[in-house]
Amino acid sequence: MYELNGKNYQCPIELSVSLFSGKWKTTILCKLLDGKKRYGELKNLIENINHKMLAEQLRELEKAGIIKRHVYPVVPPKVEYELTALGEGLRPAIEYLQQWGKQFQLPDEEAQSMANEAK
Repeated sequence: MYELNGKNYQCPIELSVSLFSGKWKTTILCKLLDGKKRYGELKNLIENINHKMLAEQLRELEKAGIIKRHVYPVVPPKVEYELTALGEGLRPAIEYLQQWGKQFQLPDEEAQSMANEAK
């Protein structure tokens, strides 16, 4: 048996996959592999994500201990997100999945067409 944040899992893969469940979590983690990002930066880097969904997914990743949130006492508010040590431990797995997924990358014109259709 495995446990994370009070929830039990039968298998370590089940636990791991549960951390990534949610449409945007993997995309957020990929963006944070490059280092700290402000909320607005993440919002601009991730196409088609709305404010509510980004905030919710960030909260869930923070609760799981994968990312940490830094709030600076300035006006206007400044908030940065970055991977924790636990999140950094996912780097090899995320990078491997990125490499594996690249075999399905569309040529630029086709990818742009599909992106426009999604809007």
